[in-house]
Amino acid sequence: MLNGKVALITGGGSGIGAACGRRLARDGAIVVLVDRDLEAAREVADSLVAEGFGAEARWADVCEEQTLADAVTTTCQEHGALHIAVTCAGITGPFAPTADYPSDAFDAVLAVNLTGVFYTMRQVIPAMRSAGGGVVVNIASVAGHVAFRKHGAYVAAKHGVIGLTRTAAREYAIEGIRVVSVSPGVIESPMTAVLSDDAIRRTVDSVPMARAGLPEEVADLVAFLVSDRARYVTGSDHLVDGGQLTQ
Repeated sequence: MLNGKVALITGGGSGIGAACGRRLARDGAIVVLVDRDLEAAREVADSLVAEGFGAEARWADVCEEQTLADAVTTTCQEHGALHIAVTCAGITGPFAPTADYPSDAFDAVLAVNLTGVFYTMRQVIPAMRSAGGGVVVNIASVAGHVAFRKHGAYVAAKHGVIGLTRTAAREYAIEGIRVVSVSPGVIESPMTAVLSDDAIRRTVDSVPMARAGLPEEVADLVAFLVSDRARYVTGSDHLVDGGQLTQ
């Protein structure tokens, strides 16, 4: 259980972020759902409050570090500490071969999916140090382990997230701060909703379990990783892919 813990989740208004917010709140944490779509985050938070759980929504853009700083500062002021952070904010970007990939789109994908994780960690780690420790879970991807055609920016960003996670884990373990990553495969979420039916079918065909995963299945693993049951786990990446990478 996470009673007494305060968790901040970027991209908390939908998909994996919303599922993580619901799971951690139901496990006893006070969850702060951070999103550029404040109304979506409020909808999730309000539904949790209506169930009797501790939740609130806050606007921030992971590409603008000061907005994250403001969200973390306000969270610590209102709740006394920050113990958990889950970085779920992400975008897919366009699909194009490397030589044809639009440079502005490449920059945008890395800004959200990698630099946004870096900015979030820069803000939450000092807060966790003040709290005497904490856990950061970065949402990476199977694309952080293998290559996908026409998906260069996303692949590059997710490889970077795993490397950044490992580096921070080595740096802050002695201070009681654990840093891990989770790599989902194809998950039913707004990010995969932009894919064509054919693209989803081909992806699911590569999954031994022969189905897409659910955001709640990712959230279940995140809930374990942020709990004391995983207190000796840091620096590692954890697949939630239905066996996709066994091929």
